[in-house]
Amino acid sequence: MAVRFTLDELDAAAALLRRGGVLAYPTEAVFGLGCDPHDRAAFERIFALKQRPATQGVLLIAADFAQVERYIDLAAVPSDVLAQVQASWPGPHTWIFPRSAAVPDWVAGAHAGIALRVTAHTPAAALCQAFGGALVSTSANPHGEAPARSAAMLDTYFGDRLDGLLDAPLGDQQKPTVIRDAISGAIIRS
Repeated sequence: MAVRFTLDELDAAAALLRRGGVLAYPTEAVFGLGCDPHDRAAFERIFALKQRPATQGVLLIAADFAQVERYIDLAAVPSDVLAQVQASWPGPHTWIFPRSAAVPDWVAGAHAGIALRVTAHTPAAALCQAFGGALVSTSANPHGEAPARSAAMLDTYFGDRLDGLLDAPLGDQQKPTVIRDAISGAIIRS
């Protein structure tokens, strides 16, 4: 079984991430799998755990706009669009932006953009704060299975292959966040 961290142990959970670990953590609706987005080996472990094609990118979750700003090609985003997105954050809103050169190719997969969310979910935001930046966020499940909504489900899916679990409550959303294209407003995932 993965090392379990409580909310009082966020610094230890963040240290695990900085050492290249893969951590399950609660989000608004489901548990997510996270790692440092700039650590390719950790990222590849997540995709191996999920048995997910590498062409499918992941989103990044953050505690505040400053943690995601560098990943956005701001020159390609009209100021009114950016203002609208920022007004929706923090909250359960994921937006796809034109990506900057700071986004590792493996994070975006075959996509031209990058999906970003500034979360209002206290445990996930606190983890990002302790880590000091945005984290990979992808649902904790093998590809094609239902996302984990409990530690027991995480154990069934992954056993001791996870390095850690932030053992804290999920948010009150019933399903993962809607993903929209920031420029067009089109719903990509409902």
